[in-house]
Amino acid sequence: MRQVLKRPYLSEKSSQLAEAGKYVFEVLADANKIEIRRAVETRYGVGVANVNTVTIRPKQRTRYTRKGFMIGKTAWRKKAIVTVKPGQTIDLVGAE
Repeated sequence: MRQVLKRPYLSEKSSQLAEAGKYVFEVLADANKIEIRRAVETRYGVGVANVNTVTIRPKQRTRYTRKGFMIGKTAWRKKAIVTVKPGQTIDLVGAE
């Protein structure tokens, strides 16, 4: 089995979602919802009720250097918002 989950997202918004039983993870760009569900269930030992995914497009970045303008892009990313079954929680800070 391949490593689908890259890392948990730890931000102010994700901590508010965690109080409601929703946890945010960065996942592989080609991972589907079934693979994400299985990965969370096996890694954290909880039941998953729902999985929502968001693909984040790259942004263009420009900076001026001695050699002139350098133009680049950020990477494609994919986030998964996983809702666990009622009464279950995931300890993201202590688990890693």
